[in-house]
Amino acid sequence: MRVQHLGLQPYEPIEQRMREFTRDRTPDTADELWFLEHPPVFTLGQASKPEHLLAPGDIPVVQTNRGGQVTYHGPGQLVVYCLLDLTRRGYGARALVSRLEAALIETLARYRIEAHAKREAPGVYVEERKIASLGLRISRGCSYHGLALNVAMDLSPFSRINPCGHRGLEMTQVAELGGPNRLKPVAERLQADLLSKLTAPT
Repeated sequence: MRVQHLGLQPYEPIEQRMREFTRDRTPDTADELWFLEHPPVFTLGQASKPEHLLAPGDIPVVQTNRGGQVTYHGPGQLVVYCLLDLTRRGYGARALVSRLEAALIETLARYRIEAHAKREAPGVYVEERKIASLGLRISRGCSYHGLALNVAMDLSPFSRINPCGHRGLEMTQVAELGGPNRLKPVAERLQADLLSKLTAPT
């Protein structure tokens, strides 16, 4: 599996690159993980409803083809796009979600942050506050889009939406819970945990 650390990248060109990568890949194409962060942007999943976008103001809004509802990306949030051939790996979308959640929970546990998943609401939570969101697209047995982990960011834009379609859902982040306030160490730990979980046999 190839891993790329891309730094701060505008959202729309990266989404286009994901679509093209998935469209053009062959059965021999190596899977990839892209670690990056985005400038401020609200993104709408295919299930998004207009009423969940409350007051975007000057932050751009982008319609995407991923699953899920509305979310926010901004500097200080670690985004990982998972470009995987699920057919070759032998597991499906639900199992991919579970593996991503397990990797995030394991990474957070390394900072003594006790987190959990909710089957009815994908993502990772600390008590009732959300710390990581998931949104995926599956095309011809291959995944793209991925996860977003709040590390050390301005959380206030989340108040302009109903995050993931849930009114009043509170967000939290690694730095607030005693973890690092920089992306790099978190990215390094999460990379190891993702590689372990995503490559484990079915």
